Amino acid sequence: MEIRKKLFKDKLNPPQVLALGFLSLILIGSILLNLPIASSSGSSIGYVNSLFTSASAVCVTGLTVLNTARDFTPFGQVIIITLIQFGGLGIMTLATVGYIIMGKKISFKERLMIKEQLNTESIQGIVKLTKKVIGYTFFLEMMGSLLLALRFVPMFGFEKGLAFSIFHAISAYCNAGFDIFGDSLIIFQNDYYVLLILSLLIILGGLGFTVYADLLAKDKLRKLTLHSKVVLIMTGSLLIIGTLSFLLFESSNPGTLGSMNFPSRLANSFFQSVSPRTAGFYSVDMSKIRETTIFSTIMLMFIGGSPGSTAGGIKTTTFACLLLTTISVVKGEEDVNCLNRRLPFETIKRAVSIFLIGLAIVFSTAIILTITDSSLKFINLLFESTSAFGTVGLSAGITDKLSTLGRLVITLTMYIGRVGPLTMAYAFAKRNKKRDFRNAPGNLMVG
Repeated sequence: MEIRKKLFKDKLNPPQVLALGFLSLILIGSILLNLPIASSSGSSIGYVNSLFTSASAVCVTGLTVLNTARDFTPFGQVIIITLIQFGGLGIMTLATVGYIIMGKKISFKERLMIKEQLNTESIQGIVKLTKKVIGYTFFLEMMGSLLLALRFVPMFGFEKGLAFSIFHAISAYCNAGFDIFGDSLIIFQNDYYVLLILSLLIILGGLGFTVYADLLAKDKLRKLTLHSKVVLIMTGSLLIIGTLSFLLFESSNPGTLGSMNFPSRLANSFFQSVSPRTAGFYSVDMSKIRETTIFSTIMLMFIGGSPGSTAGGIKTTTFACLLLTTISVVKGEEDVNCLNRRLPFETIKRAVSIFLIGLAIVFSTAIILTITDSSLKFINLLFESTSAFGTVGLSAGITDKLSTLGRLVITLTMYIGRVGPLTMAYAFAKRNKKRDFRNAPGNLMVG
């Protein structure tokens, strides 16, 4: 029996182990959330609903078919935040903690799996990086909890205020977007302090652990690696573009920013630029935003955060690579250059693959939803599909209106989005062996 287990384990490649690990965690969470003790009504919420909620928590998405504050008991809420923490840190990170505690040696294959999860280039120093990931995560969540407690404890009392602080700090840093206020952060739309603290946690969670390590190791920004520089530039650029877009499109909308003064409009526009990167909190009624804003938010959700972070999407570096490739083609340059460095062709191929696979998943999900939930508008279904793929959690107010089949489709999309489209492809697609020859070149007219 032990030999059979070993053979089965050895046949699985790192992407398969990663995919199955997340799936196992989702199934365990779905069983726990389906227990009557997890529901405020005292009866089961139904397995499809518990599966959806568990997948949303593990995949740090935040889409909900039930109200987390109203429909779940404290036990259910603890299960949800635990799944968020496990899903944010990742399966192999947690396994590494267990190995370190037990004093067990981490094998080469296990190091490969950690490398796959953290999306790093090399296995060199991977265990050391994993320890730093855990340290950064708990330190930033603790600091976020303390800062939020300064506001929540006076508002809700010590016990409740502290619980709210810890829950929302973890949810924000892990880019999950779950809340236990009942209507996300609408009650704090004029509280700049809360919006700023949560925005900082979301941004830090979406930068990526390798960027933290680089920032702490270097004393000057110009000494940062190319990856860190691109992540910081793209993150800053997208935040500015997103803020200005939301402010421009929604300032005259009475359902969102129209009734606010300018400082509140700016603060909420910034927060609604941060949240699609991929947190899922909202400080304005998302069901009332204009279609132009929906489209711009879809683009931000699709791009998402950065590699090796708790965020989803195709990632900022992938988008940067596509932009730079387009610029090089327009300029007639032979190489794709980035900050005085030439990008390898393998990197460009990977970026194009991630973009096309991601696009295919989003549109396929939206098209399927037009069949399962034909009464809902296509733009809202596309918004929901992108939110699920990017593990964002924002919704145009239709999640609880989805049919059972529609909920299962969104559950699958969240799962693929968290594991990663390319990782899923590597896990289950048949890989061709390298050939000793190359085909003769052929011409193909494009454009």
